[in-house]
Amino acid sequence: MSFTSTQIIAVGLAGLATAVGVASATVQSRSPLSPNPPIAESAASPRNPIALTPANNLESQQPEPLQPQTSPAASEESAPQPAKTPAFKASVIAGVSKPKVEPLVVTPPNSGCKITQAVVSDPNPPLNVRSHPRVADSKIVGKLKNNTFVSVTEEQNGWLRITEPVPGWIAKSRTESSCANVKHQINFLPGGDEAIVKGRIIGGGTHSYKIRAAKGQTMTVKNRKNVFPQIYSPNGKLLTGNTYQENLTEWTGKIPVTGNYTFQLDSNFRGFEYEFWVKVR
Repeated sequence: MSFTSTQIIAVGLAGLATAVGVASATVQSRSPLSPNPPIAESAASPRNPIALTPANNLESQQPEPLQPQTSPAASEESAPQPAKTPAFKASVIAGVSKPKVEPLVVTPPNSGCKITQAVVSDPNPPLNVRSHPRVADSKIVGKLKNNTFVSVTEEQNGWLRITEPVPGWIAKSRTESSCANVKHQINFLPGGDEAIVKGRIIGGGTHSYKIRAAKGQTMTVKNRKNVFPQIYSPNGKLLTGNTYQENLTEWTGKIPVTGNYTFQLDSNFRGFEYEFWVKVR
């Protein structure tokens, strides 16, 4: 097939125009002002990380999907972290959880000692006064109302021998009584430094309580009932509690010397109830 010169020239001009167009498109695609090269998602996984077709790899027909590159710090930030438990020192935990030692409660005995007075407290008054310390073979020689004070001279098998107001025997279980004289040593509970002393003197008598304290410690005493105790130093000197000159409800002082300090309560007539709180630290 032969071509004329005019046809050859037309074909050449068409090829030249095509070449110019391709060159122009190439220049535009590499211009920094042009947008980024087109990107395509992986055909096998449309929502997986984006896969780029390298411009200089013309032989690859199935471009490998690129894995997202993240720094270890970014991975740790994006991944959910388990809640961290605050770290506490063992000493702090022990200090917080350590229970408070409650005050020691001290009461005087009412048996195994000499009773000089009692007060009638019968659930079914009046209280019978008998001729002998037993129900059988004894006569009722008198009757006593509740709250009557009686003078006691002897105790025998649960019976009290009284001289006033009616001589005879009465059941101890139907009275209230206390030891006339009490001497008791206060020992704090392990780890404690407080004590509550409460009792009752029925009739005359003396109740005294001793507590050991070291020089330089601070002692605090608070009255919680009717009578504030007299406080004596180890050498017998009265520190405070003079009932004729003071009307105390509370006292605090430095311990002058190491030794046993005495809290003393005296009754000369029908007695009284008492309760006081002491702390040494």
